[in-house]
Amino acid sequence: MAERLGDDVAKIQGRFTALKAEVGKVLVGQDDMLHRLLLGLLAGGHVLLEGVPGLAKTLVVRTLADAIDGSFSRIQFTPDMLPGDVVGTQVFNPREGTYAVKKGPVFGNFILADEINRAPAKVQSALLEAMQERQVTIGDSTFKLAEPFLVLATMNPIEQEGTYPLPEAQLDRFMLKLKVGYPSKDDEVKIIDRMAGAGSEPSAQKVMHTDDVLAAREVVRQVFVDDKVKRYAVDLVTATRDPKAAGFPSLAALIDNGASVRGSLCLVRVAKAQALLAGRDYVSPHDVKSIAHDVLRHRVLVSYEAEAQGKTSDHVIAQILENVAVP
Repeated sequence: MAERLGDDVAKIQGRFTALKAEVGKVLVGQDDMLHRLLLGLLAGGHVLLEGVPGLAKTLVVRTLADAIDGSFSRIQFTPDMLPGDVVGTQVFNPREGTYAVKKGPVFGNFILADEINRAPAKVQSALLEAMQERQVTIGDSTFKLAEPFLVLATMNPIEQEGTYPLPEAQLDRFMLKLKVGYPSKDDEVKIIDRMAGAGSEPSAQKVMHTDDVLAAREVVRQVFVDDKVKRYAVDLVTATRDPKAAGFPSLAALIDNGASVRGSLCLVRVAKAQALLAGRDYVSPHDVKSIAHDVLRHRVLVSYEAEAQGKTSDHVIAQILENVAVP
Protein backbone atom coordinates (compact mmCIF):
# COMPACT_ATOMS: atom_id res chain seq x y z
CA MET A 1 0.00 0.00 0.00
CA ALA A 2 2.79 2.42 0.97
CA GLU A 3 4.73 1.53 -2.18
CA ARG A 4 1.68 2.24 -4.34
CA LEU A 5 1.14 5.58 -2.61
CA GLY A 6 4.77 6.45 -3.27
CA ASP A 7 4.30 5.68 -6.98
CA ASP A 8 1.13 7.81 -7.10
CA VAL A 9 2.93 10.70 -5.40
CA ALA A 10 5.78 10.53 -7.91
CA LYS A 11 3.32 10.47 -10.81
CA ILE A 12 1.33 13.46 -9.52
CA GLN A 13 4.53 15.37 -8.77
CA GLY A 14 5.62 14.86 -12.37
CA ARG A 15 2.31 16.10 -13.76
CA PHE A 16 2.35 19.24 -11.65
CA THR A 17 5.99 19.89 -12.54
CA ALA A 18 4.92 19.83 -16.20
CA LEU A 19 2.00 22.13 -15.39
CA LYS A 20 4.31 24.57 -13.64
CA ALA A 21 6.70 24.53 -16.60
CA GLU A 22 3.85 25.23 -19.03
CA VAL A 23 2.67 28.22 -17.00
CA GLY A 24 6.31 29.32 -16.80
CA LYS A 25 6.32 29.79 -20.58
CA VAL A 26 4.12 32.84 -20.00
CA LEU A 27 4.94 33.90 -16.45
CA VAL A 28 8.36 35.31 -15.60
CA GLY A 29 9.47 35.23 -11.97
CA GLN A 30 6.77 34.96 -9.29
CA ASP A 31 7.67 31.28 -8.85
CA ASP A 32 6.61 31.44 -5.21
CA MET A 33 3.16 32.74 -6.14
CA LEU A 34 2.72 30.02 -8.78
CA HIS A 35 3.86 27.30 -6.36
CA ARG A 36 1.28 28.37 -3.79
CA LEU A 37 -1.46 28.52 -6.40
CA LEU A 38 -0.66 24.90 -7.19
CA LEU A 39 -0.88 24.10 -3.48
CA GLY A 40 -4.38 25.59 -3.41
CA LEU A 41 -5.32 23.62 -6.52
CA LEU A 42 -4.06 20.37 -4.97
CA ALA A 43 -5.54 20.97 -1.52
CA GLY A 44 -8.91 22.03 -2.95
CA GLY A 45 -8.95 25.49 -1.41
CA HIS A 46 -9.57 28.99 -2.70
CA VAL A 47 -6.68 31.44 -2.99
CA LEU A 48 -6.58 35.21 -2.42
CA LEU A 49 -3.76 37.23 -4.00
CA GLU A 50 -3.00 40.70 -2.68
CA GLY A 51 -0.74 43.19 -4.42
CA VAL A 52 -0.65 46.48 -6.25
CA PRO A 53 -1.83 46.49 -9.90
CA GLY A 54 0.59 45.30 -12.57
CA LEU A 55 2.19 42.32 -10.78
CA ALA A 56 0.77 39.59 -13.08
CA LYS A 57 -1.85 38.40 -10.59
CA THR A 58 -4.56 38.18 -13.24
CA LEU A 59 -2.11 36.81 -15.82
CA VAL A 60 -0.99 33.87 -13.68
CA VAL A 61 -4.57 32.87 -12.82
CA ARG A 62 -5.68 33.06 -16.45
CA THR A 63 -2.61 31.15 -17.65
CA LEU A 64 -3.12 28.42 -15.04
CA ALA A 65 -6.70 28.01 -16.23
CA ASP A 66 -5.48 27.89 -19.85
CA ALA A 67 -3.12 25.02 -19.01
CA ILE A 68 -5.92 22.91 -17.47
CA ASP A 69 -8.78 21.60 -19.59
CA GLY A 70 -11.65 23.11 -17.60
CA SER A 71 -14.16 25.94 -17.83
CA PHE A 72 -12.96 29.40 -16.86
CA SER A 73 -14.94 32.48 -15.82
CA ARG A 74 -13.69 35.96 -15.04
CA ILE A 75 -15.65 38.35 -12.81
CA GLN A 76 -14.50 41.96 -12.71
CA PHE A 77 -15.72 43.35 -9.39
CA THR A 78 -16.89 46.98 -9.40
CA PRO A 79 -18.68 49.21 -6.85
CA ASP A 80 -21.99 49.10 -8.73
CA MET A 81 -22.29 45.30 -8.95
CA LEU A 82 -25.23 43.31 -7.59
CA PRO A 83 -25.13 39.75 -6.13
CA GLY A 84 -27.07 38.50 -9.17
CA ASP A 85 -24.17 39.59 -11.39
CA VAL A 86 -22.10 36.88 -9.67
CA VAL A 87 -24.40 33.92 -8.99
CA GLY A 88 -27.17 34.55 -11.51
CA THR A 89 -30.81 35.55 -11.27
CA GLN A 90 -34.36 34.67 -12.27
CA VAL A 91 -35.55 36.22 -15.53
CA PHE A 92 -39.28 36.74 -16.13
CA ASN A 93 -40.76 35.58 -19.42
CA PRO A 94 -43.84 37.81 -19.99
CA ARG A 95 -45.14 35.71 -22.87
CA GLU A 96 -45.36 32.52 -20.79
CA GLY A 97 -45.70 34.19 -17.40
CA THR A 98 -42.88 32.09 -15.94
CA TYR A 99 -39.42 32.63 -14.49
CA ALA A 100 -36.27 31.06 -15.91
CA VAL A 101 -32.92 30.83 -14.17
CA LYS A 102 -30.01 32.58 -15.81
CA LYS A 103 -26.80 31.26 -14.29
CA GLY A 104 -24.02 33.69 -13.47
CA PRO A 105 -20.29 33.49 -14.15
CA VAL A 106 -19.68 31.63 -10.87
CA PHE A 107 -20.69 28.44 -12.70
CA GLY A 108 -17.29 27.18 -13.86
CA ASN A 109 -14.24 25.24 -12.72
CA PHE A 110 -11.89 28.18 -12.29
CA ILE A 111 -13.31 31.52 -11.23
CA LEU A 112 -11.10 34.59 -11.44
CA ALA A 113 -12.59 37.14 -9.05
CA ASP A 114 -10.63 40.17 -10.18
CA GLU A 115 -10.18 43.05 -7.72
CA ILE A 116 -12.69 41.42 -5.37
CA ASN A 117 -12.43 44.18 -2.78
CA ARG A 118 -13.69 46.86 -5.14
CA ALA A 119 -17.27 45.62 -4.68
CA PRO A 120 -19.39 46.18 -1.53
CA ALA A 121 -19.84 43.47 1.09
CA LYS A 122 -23.24 42.27 -0.18
CA VAL A 123 -21.66 41.31 -3.51
CA GLN A 124 -18.61 39.70 -1.92
CA SER A 125 -20.89 37.67 0.36
CA ALA A 126 -22.67 36.29 -2.71
CA LEU A 127 -19.65 34.05 -3.11
CA LEU A 128 -19.85 32.64 0.44
CA GLU A 129 -22.26 29.80 -0.28
CA ALA A 130 -20.46 28.91 -3.49
CA MET A 131 -17.03 28.86 -1.85
CA GLN A 132 -18.03 26.80 1.18
CA GLU A 133 -20.93 24.60 0.07
CA ARG A 134 -19.99 24.26 -3.62
CA GLN A 135 -23.55 25.19 -4.51
CA VAL A 136 -25.60 28.26 -5.43
CA THR A 137 -29.19 29.12 -4.51
CA ILE A 138 -31.16 31.21 -7.01
CA GLY A 139 -34.75 31.84 -5.95
CA ASP A 140 -36.04 28.57 -4.52
CA SER A 141 -33.67 26.37 -6.56
CA THR A 142 -30.24 25.10 -5.53
CA PHE A 143 -27.61 24.22 -8.11
CA LYS A 144 -24.46 22.17 -7.50
CA LEU A 145 -21.24 23.60 -8.90
CA ALA A 146 -18.82 21.66 -11.08
CA GLU A 147 -15.77 19.99 -9.57
CA PRO A 148 -13.08 21.08 -9.27
CA PHE A 149 -14.40 24.48 -8.24
CA LEU A 150 -11.71 26.99 -7.37
CA VAL A 151 -12.02 30.72 -6.70
CA LEU A 152 -8.79 32.57 -7.39
CA ALA A 153 -9.32 36.14 -6.26
CA THR A 154 -7.11 39.19 -6.64
CA MET A 155 -7.35 42.24 -4.41
CA ASN A 156 -5.65 45.60 -4.15
CA PRO A 157 -4.10 46.75 -0.86
CA ILE A 158 -6.82 48.15 1.37
CA GLU A 159 -5.02 51.50 1.52
CA GLN A 160 -5.82 52.12 -2.14
CA GLU A 161 -8.74 54.35 -3.08
CA GLY A 162 -12.04 52.65 -3.94
CA THR A 163 -11.50 49.43 -1.96
CA TYR A 164 -13.74 47.77 0.64
CA PRO A 165 -12.52 45.48 3.44
CA LEU A 166 -13.52 41.85 2.89
CA PRO A 167 -15.89 40.40 5.54
CA GLU A 168 -14.12 38.13 8.05
CA ALA A 169 -16.43 35.24 7.14
CA GLN A 170 -15.36 35.46 3.52
CA LEU A 171 -11.67 35.83 4.33
CA ASP A 172 -11.88 32.62 6.33
CA ARG A 173 -13.20 30.79 3.24
CA PHE A 174 -9.90 31.40 1.46
CA MET A 175 -7.42 28.64 2.20
CA LEU A 176 -4.42 30.82 1.32
CA LYS A 177 -3.73 34.53 1.16
CA LEU A 178 -0.63 35.39 -0.85
CA LYS A 179 1.28 38.66 -0.72
CA VAL A 180 2.55 39.42 -4.23
CA GLY A 181 5.64 41.60 -4.51
CA TYR A 182 7.62 43.16 -7.33
CA PRO A 183 9.86 40.96 -9.51
CA SER A 184 13.64 41.34 -9.47
CA LYS A 185 15.35 43.68 -11.95
CA ASP A 186 16.56 40.75 -14.06
CA ASP A 187 13.07 39.24 -14.15
CA GLU A 188 11.59 42.61 -15.12
CA VAL A 189 13.97 42.80 -18.09
CA LYS A 190 12.88 39.28 -19.12
CA ILE A 191 9.24 40.37 -18.86
CA ILE A 192 9.93 43.26 -21.24
CA ASP A 193 11.70 40.93 -23.69
CA ARG A 194 8.89 38.38 -23.58
CA MET A 195 5.87 40.68 -23.61
CA ALA A 196 7.18 43.64 -25.60
CA GLY A 197 9.54 41.85 -27.98
CA ALA A 198 9.25 41.36 -31.75
CA GLY A 199 7.44 38.02 -31.57
CA SER A 200 3.91 37.26 -30.45
CA GLU A 201 3.10 36.97 -26.76
CA PRO A 202 3.51 33.41 -25.46
CA SER A 203 0.52 31.31 -24.42
CA ALA A 204 0.07 28.12 -22.42
CA GLN A 205 -1.15 24.84 -23.92
CA LYS A 206 -3.46 22.48 -22.08
CA VAL A 207 -1.37 19.84 -20.29
CA MET A 208 -3.83 18.61 -17.66
CA HIS A 209 -7.52 17.70 -17.40
CA THR A 210 -9.86 18.43 -14.51
CA ASP A 211 -10.07 14.67 -13.86
CA ASP A 212 -6.31 14.73 -13.23
CA VAL A 213 -6.81 17.45 -10.62
CA LEU A 214 -9.52 15.44 -8.81
CA ALA A 215 -7.34 12.31 -8.90
CA ALA A 216 -4.41 14.28 -7.49
CA ARG A 217 -6.56 15.53 -4.62
CA GLU A 218 -7.40 11.94 -3.70
CA VAL A 219 -3.68 11.19 -3.47
CA VAL A 220 -3.14 14.29 -1.32
CA ARG A 221 -5.72 13.00 1.17
CA GLN A 222 -3.70 9.80 1.58
CA VAL A 223 -0.44 11.59 2.47
CA PHE A 224 0.51 10.54 6.01
CA VAL A 225 0.50 13.05 8.88
CA ASP A 226 2.00 11.95 12.20
CA ASP A 227 0.11 12.85 15.38
CA LYS A 228 3.05 15.00 16.52
CA VAL A 229 2.83 17.06 13.33
CA LYS A 230 -0.94 17.46 13.80
CA ARG A 231 -0.32 18.63 17.35
CA TYR A 232 2.29 21.10 16.09
CA ALA A 233 -0.23 22.59 13.64
CA VAL A 234 -2.85 22.90 16.37
CA ASP A 235 -0.31 24.49 18.73
CA LEU A 236 0.45 27.17 16.14
CA VAL A 237 -3.22 27.95 15.57
CA THR A 238 -4.28 27.94 19.24
CA ALA A 239 -1.38 30.28 20.04
CA THR A 240 -3.09 32.90 17.86
CA ARG A 241 -6.29 32.57 19.91
CA ASP A 242 -4.83 32.58 23.42
CA PRO A 243 -1.20 33.75 23.29
CA LYS A 244 -1.00 34.07 27.09
CA ALA A 245 -1.82 30.39 27.62
CA ALA A 246 0.68 29.49 24.90
CA GLY A 247 3.42 31.40 26.69
CA PHE A 248 3.43 34.59 24.59
CA PRO A 249 1.95 37.28 26.89
CA SER A 250 3.55 40.08 24.84
CA LEU A 251 1.44 39.11 21.83
CA ALA A 252 -1.89 39.25 23.67
CA ALA A 253 -2.28 43.00 23.18
CA LEU A 254 -1.49 42.69 19.47
CA ILE A 255 -4.22 40.17 18.56
CA ASP A 256 -7.94 40.91 18.37
CA ASN A 257 -9.02 37.54 16.98
CA GLY A 258 -7.09 34.39 16.24
CA ALA A 259 -7.52 31.68 13.63
CA SER A 260 -10.54 29.38 13.69
CA VAL A 261 -10.58 25.58 13.58
CA ARG A 262 -10.67 25.96 9.80
CA GLY A 263 -7.17 27.40 10.15
CA SER A 264 -5.86 24.13 11.66
CA LEU A 265 -7.62 22.08 9.00
CA CYS A 266 -6.26 24.20 6.16
CA LEU A 267 -2.77 24.14 7.64
CA VAL A 268 -2.69 20.33 7.53
CA ARG A 269 -4.34 20.07 4.10
CA VAL A 270 -1.90 22.51 2.50
CA ALA A 271 1.03 20.82 4.26
CA LYS A 272 -0.05 17.54 2.63
CA ALA A 273 -0.01 19.21 -0.79
CA GLN A 274 3.39 20.72 0.01
CA ALA A 275 4.76 17.29 0.86
CA LEU A 276 3.38 15.80 -2.37
CA LEU A 277 4.97 18.50 -4.54
CA ALA A 278 8.24 17.73 -2.76
CA GLY A 279 7.83 14.07 -3.75
CA ARG A 280 7.06 12.74 -0.28
CA ASP A 281 4.12 10.68 0.98
CA TYR A 282 4.41 12.06 4.53
CA VAL A 283 4.24 15.54 6.08
CA SER A 284 7.20 17.01 7.94
CA PRO A 285 7.01 19.86 10.48
CA HIS A 286 8.84 22.04 7.94
CA ASP A 287 5.93 21.59 5.51
CA VAL A 288 3.62 23.09 8.13
CA LYS A 289 6.03 25.86 9.04
CA SER A 290 6.74 26.87 5.43
CA ILE A 291 3.12 27.62 4.58
CA ALA A 292 1.92 28.93 7.97
CA HIS A 293 2.07 32.60 6.93
CA ASP A 294 -0.04 32.05 3.81
CA VAL A 295 -2.67 30.00 5.69
CA LEU A 296 -2.94 32.17 8.80
CA ARG A 297 -2.20 35.80 7.84
CA HIS A 298 -5.81 36.57 6.88
CA ARG A 299 -7.23 34.66 9.85
CA VAL A 300 -5.30 36.59 12.51
CA LEU A 301 -6.77 40.05 13.08
CA VAL A 302 -4.40 42.44 14.79
CA SER A 303 -5.47 45.12 17.28
CA TYR A 304 -5.34 48.89 16.96
CA GLU A 305 -2.32 48.81 19.24
CA ALA A 306 -0.50 46.56 16.75
CA GLU A 307 -1.43 48.86 13.87
CA ALA A 308 -0.15 51.84 15.83
CA GLN A 309 3.17 50.01 16.23
CA GLY A 310 3.25 49.16 12.52
CA LYS A 311 2.96 45.45 13.21
CA THR A 312 0.94 43.11 10.98
CA SER A 313 -0.41 39.59 11.32
CA ASP A 314 2.77 38.36 9.61
CA HIS A 315 4.78 39.74 12.54
CA VAL A 316 2.57 37.91 15.03
CA ILE A 317 2.81 34.63 13.10
CA ALA A 318 6.60 34.96 12.82
CA GLN A 319 6.87 35.36 16.60
CA ILE A 320 4.75 32.26 17.15
CA LEU A 321 6.74 30.20 14.65
CA GLU A 322 9.98 31.17 16.34
CA ASN A 323 8.81 30.12 19.80
CA VAL A 324 6.54 27.09 19.39
CA ALA A 325 8.59 23.93 19.78
CA VAL A 326 9.03 21.94 16.55
CA PRO A 327 8.59 18.16 17.00
